Amino acid sequence: MVETSIVTTKGQLVIPARIRRRLGIKRGTRVCLIEEGEKIVLRPLTPDYFRKAAGMLGTGGKVLKAFLEDKKREREL
Repeated sequence: MVETSIVTTKGQLVIPARIRRRLGIKRGTRVCLIEEGEKIVLRPLTPDYFRKAAGMLGTGGKVLKAFLEDKKREREL
């Protein structure tokens, strides 16, 4: 799948709706940007991402719990 977008003068980029829906990216979703040579990989930091990562890190869900608490604090602001 190839989608295109244009970077604004402020460096902002619109992620096409079809991709946002498929990856669960909503308003306020944090993303990480990873440089891989000449590529930029954008990963949404959703609860699902942290659930999967928790198993790899062997943290017993502590990372997910911290993430969800952080999201709760953000909503309260």
